[in-house]
Amino acid sequence: MWSLNEIVKSTDLKLNELFKPGMVFFIEAIIVALLAISLFAILGLVLVLMERKVSSFMQVRLGPNRVGPKGMFQTVADTIKLIVKEGMTPDNADRFLFHLAPFLVMIVAMILLAPLPFANGFQIWDINIGVLFVSAVSSVSVIGILMAGWSSNNKYSLLGAMRSGAQIVSYELSAGFSILAIVILSGSLTFSDIIQSQANGWWLFKGHIPALIAFVIFIIAATAETNRAPFDMAEAESELTAGFHTEYSGMKFALFFLAEYVNVFIVCAIGATLFLGGWMPLHFGDNTTFNHVMDYIPGIVWFFGKTFFLIFIMMWFRWTFPRLRIDQLLNLEWKYLLPISLINLLLVTVVAISGWHF
Repeated sequence: MWSLNEIVKSTDLKLNELFKPGMVFFIEAIIVALLAISLFAILGLVLVLMERKVSSFMQVRLGPNRVGPKGMFQTVADTIKLIVKEGMTPDNADRFLFHLAPFLVMIVAMILLAPLPFANGFQIWDINIGVLFVSAVSSVSVIGILMAGWSSNNKYSLLGAMRSGAQIVSYELSAGFSILAIVILSGSLTFSDIIQSQANGWWLFKGHIPALIAFVIFIIAATAETNRAPFDMAEAESELTAGFHTEYSGMKFALFFLAEYVNVFIVCAIGATLFLGGWMPLHFGDNTTFNHVMDYIPGIVWFFGKTFFLIFIMMWFRWTFPRLRIDQLLNLEWKYLLPISLINLLLVTVVAISGWHF
């Protein structure tokens, strides 16, 4: 199977020949940081353009088509506009927390990249509790949102932040139970082990109906956790202007905007890793010929292909369903998704103990 592991090993070997171990660690940390920042920048440009093109497709219109061929450079123009735009700070705002909030949200998103395996052997940190690490760190982002809403000294911002806090805390339960279903089936909290457990088939297919139910609940909960429509009550334009980032402009607003799309990528990458095999090619049991053909496609192509497929589904939601009221949003979680998740977790446990999965 084609792998980036050789590139990683050869780079590490070359650096160890030239520098001392302490310096090697420092250089490799800088390389990883630059790659992560570059990925964030590219994702921001690509996903915003993808959002606009998907929305135009859903609404049978053209979308961006002026800047560059077929509007390809529209997001570049938007980025330049945000860079040169003046950043304003409200007079009565808590200036320290107001400036800290967008950076906190971005830092959390960058930390979440660490345990994600982009390809075979191409991973920043293969921690043995990767699933638990992601679940714990992702909860910190709500602090940045609450911080932004409170420090802005704006009633719309505060209402949006409180809505977001209630929404994220609520839907984390269903998302966590869906993730726990795959942990039970694979018997590991390590992302690399979970991917290896799908070498003969993805859990979405070989986990029977409980895995499918967990996948559907995860996608719904992930959409809500990232404040995406139809769960965008934290940014409801018709009620709250722009929600928790009403008072932000310039690059601080751009950081919130970028963090939203990066978080969409991360939750979809987690979903692709847990349910769709991550970088693992599509394999069907002992079908040697088919599996061998699938192995020719690089793992990183599989990973990004599955992730962007899930991103497309989340964008499809946005342009299909109307926005929910806050009471409908919380009723969906506490009265429906959470009980279904608990029952489904019991079913998954029975399937795993009985060995009924493929």
